[in-house]
Amino acid sequence: MKGIDPRTPVLVGIGIVEQKEKDPAKAREAVQLMIDAVRAAGADCGAPLLPAEAQRICVPQGLWGYADPARMIARAIGAEGARTVYAKVGILQQTLIGDACARIAAGEIETAIVVGGEARFRALQAQIAGTEAAETPFDGSPDEVLTPQEELQLALEIDSGLGMMPVGYYALVESAFRAAQGLGVAEHRDRLAAMYSRFSEIAADNPHAWKRERFAAAEIRDATPRNRMLAFPYTRLHNTSWNVDQAAALLLCSAARAEALGIARSRWVFPRASTESNHMLALSERPALHRLPGARIAGQRALELSGLAPTALDFVELYSCFPVAVELYAAELGIPADRDWTVTGGMPFAGGPLNNYVLQATARMAELLRDKPGSSGLVSSVSGYLTKQGFGVWSAESGPRGFVFADVSEEVAAESPPRVVVPPADGLARICGYTVMYHNDQRVCGVALLDLPDGTRTLANTLDQALMDRLESEECCQREARLAGGRFSLD
Repeated sequence: MKGIDPRTPVLVGIGIVEQKEKDPAKAREAVQLMIDAVRAAGADCGAPLLPAEAQRICVPQGLWGYADPARMIARAIGAEGARTVYAKVGILQQTLIGDACARIAAGEIETAIVVGGEARFRALQAQIAGTEAAETPFDGSPDEVLTPQEELQLALEIDSGLGMMPVGYYALVESAFRAAQGLGVAEHRDRLAAMYSRFSEIAADNPHAWKRERFAAAEIRDATPRNRMLAFPYTRLHNTSWNVDQAAALLLCSAARAEALGIARSRWVFPRASTESNHMLALSERPALHRLPGARIAGQRALELSGLAPTALDFVELYSCFPVAVELYAAELGIPADRDWTVTGGMPFAGGPLNNYVLQATARMAELLRDKPGSSGLVSSVSGYLTKQGFGVWSAESGPRGFVFADVSEEVAAESPPRVVVPPADGLARICGYTVMYHNDQRVCGVALLDLPDGTRTLANTLDQALMDRLESEECCQREARLAGGRFSLD
């Protein structure tokens, strides 16, 4: 262990589990998948008893109903003394990883597990069969519950036609990013389709991917009965896949403990840096829709602390809930488009378990780093509506500063003065982003975010089919619109 601080955190075990059992009576529930993933992580590092030593077990909230899943896991693996942590949706998944690493680096603990999983495919099969996908009841409360500030979503945004689901919000940002890049509407759709076609090729080569099917760009770009348009320009194949049965576990310990257990150095993967921005602004309040200061500041800080430049990264995994998340992160970090932006194949193809994808991606990253001595990789996190940003930098070798954590929320806040959002009033305004919302293959409405002459913002919609045709075929960002009665129109 020459040259390595004994308290340096190392990822020594990874467990990746999936099931495609169509009989819900035979399929394992989510907590069982998580337990299997933890046991697989112990076997992976050659120290199957190490999980029982865990002093901290962290689980991000999923679409299941367990009150304290970490305690259920702890009892199953014999880690009775572990402190259990439950992170509600809205806490960055990278936060759990970074916190565990920081505690090991500080000498507070020696071993930690971060694990999560979903069994939504099981639930879907039960729904189709008209039965119930039962879950094991468990009373009790976690030792720690990490609760985020309530997600910022303005009533005006919801009422505008965007609703509660994220797809319309991301599609609206996508239009602003497209306009800022100077791309035509059709050209941009072609680019997105080509990008996600390449993602599907990567997923086809990923042994853990949910869909190992290669999709041609045209299959992704255009709406079909199997690939419905959800919010222009996003079809279903641009969106994350929630209905999966997947789990992943990360087994972390100190370098001293890894050495004492005789865990082969070839299994060690080093976390060099974990950074995050928890500054929150509602989408409509953001100064520039096509920019993401949190991604730039947190991402650059992660690379600086790691002693790496973007061009030095061997592997990159950019969070892929929707295409604009990938594009914005790449743009803010200066990661060129001529390289792959995912190691898993992305959430539409590799699988997007609601609040666990970063763990799946980190486990896959670790596999690749182990196979390439001296290599390094970056995994990004997104929370909410591009609300929070996080990064983990990993390598097959220890970094020059060991492990470093940084919260850059205050820096991001200082660079992101919010815009005032007001109800629409009759008059002229300029469109800064828009989309067309769909339901069951039918257009519902066009929605636009608009800049008013006094510097405030508002949202309005349209039910006019001819105008929606134009929104899908012409670049309407930065066009002057007329507001009347909460609707917008173009000359």
